[in-house]
Amino acid sequence: MTGFDTGQPLTLTTRGTMKSAVSPSRPPHNSRRPATRHGRMAAAFLALVTGSGALVLTATSSVASTSLALTSHAISTPQPVCQSVKAPNAATATTTCVAWSVRDTWAGHGPIVALVNFRPLGQSAGTMVYAGWIRTAATVLGLYPGYEGPGVTSLARGPEAVPSTGISQLLATFNSGFYEKDGAAGFYTNHTLYFPLVKGLATVVRYTNGTVGITQWAGGPNPGPTVLMARQNLPLLVNNSAPTPGTANNYEWGLTLHGLAAVWRSALGIDKNGNLIYAAAPAQTAASMAAIMVQLHSVRAMELDINPEWPIFVTYAGPGAAGPTLDVPNPNQIPGRFLYSSTKDFFAVFLSRGPGEAQPW
Repeated sequence: MTGFDTGQPLTLTTRGTMKSAVSPSRPPHNSRRPATRHGRMAAAFLALVTGSGALVLTATSSVASTSLALTSHAISTPQPVCQSVKAPNAATATTTCVAWSVRDTWAGHGPIVALVNFRPLGQSAGTMVYAGWIRTAATVLGLYPGYEGPGVTSLARGPEAVPSTGISQLLATFNSGFYEKDGAAGFYTNHTLYFPLVKGLATVVRYTNGTVGITQWAGGPNPGPTVLMARQNLPLLVNNSAPTPGTANNYEWGLTLHGLAAVWRSALGIDKNGNLIYAAAPAQTAASMAAIMVQLHSVRAMELDINPEWPIFVTYAGPGAAGPTLDVPNPNQIPGRFLYSSTKDFFAVFLSRGPGEAQPW
């Protein structure tokens, strides 16, 4: 996919056939104010890890840069999340990979939503990243206002929850970005511009041709006729597969609970194939969260909500929102949160019937 920074629709070539309650005492929220891949392997073995159902591949090699990849299929999950670590005084490096686990097996298609949990490179052993991958060619990404988020407006907010018309096709739901009062940012969905788009900000966009992009918005305040949905939040966290220089200034990435530098953060990225990657993790700075998104093979990424109360990613065990699972183990959230009126705006992922299909409303 090319032309990401133009605000114009992207051309995506697919391989294969694709057919709350919140606590009354709310912590400081998000503000920009200061305070914020069979390749050949030497001595390789496989081990299936119970619990998460993830396949962990471990290989040792005398070459620290040994890389692992799965054989490419027309429809497949992303490359495993791999990292190579050489212990002090060790002659060899050990590369460990964690494979993605498909969640939407009930949908009757190739993998559309997949999950992976892993320990981020260079961080403490107790830190875990919770990530979700979404195949954009098979889905509709919907954006919904809550009864408070994204901010004060006289415009009709719509269902403020997953609409009943979309329940049968619902695959996943996840948190959005900051309140408007914590940093002006554009918000456009269902033909309604709730807040004007701001040039230069990170923007997740869904286009009329069915593609989705994460861009640095280069257009004006209005989205234009080729845009179906746009949600902005801060500048880009990752660009050209690398953290942006601004991530070095943690204070520019949101007002944190108790003024801590490292807190729960969430982000949304896009890979080289145009698929979306969501991630959330505790004890993250802007820079470390950017590094996580790079490790997840994001070409570009944007920060979403931060602080303990907000990160949430939910998948469903069957149609009709059956068996919701809280895939980010956040005690401040519940699996059914977006199935009833939500305080904040949120994203919902639906099984698509065709490119450019309107989101349920």
